[in-house]
Amino acid sequence: MSDSITFQTLAQILQNEHRVDPARIRPETALADLGLDSLALMEFVFSAEDALRLRLPEDQLDPRAAGITLGELCEAIERFAAGQRETEEAAPGRAAHA
Repeated sequence: MSDSITFQTLAQILQNEHRVDPARIRPETALADLGLDSLALMEFVFSAEDALRLRLPEDQLDPRAAGITLGELCEAIERFAAGQRETEEAAPGRAAHA
């Protein structure tokens, strides 16, 4: 997990934009334990979405929920991104058959 591009992107954002100590940035770290207040947490999520070019619906995973870890956030982002890619790849085929 810590080698994924998603995790590396989140780690860079946390370090560069929010000055989080790299030692605290681990997949098992709860978002609540990063020292970000609620506004900073939402700014972090928006920065992550911008960097990864996606919008993660809150019904997929609400980063404000208690106990959500960086690893879980990464997994939710990767699942959502994979689903978006599948939808985009399937769309041209459906249009051709319409």
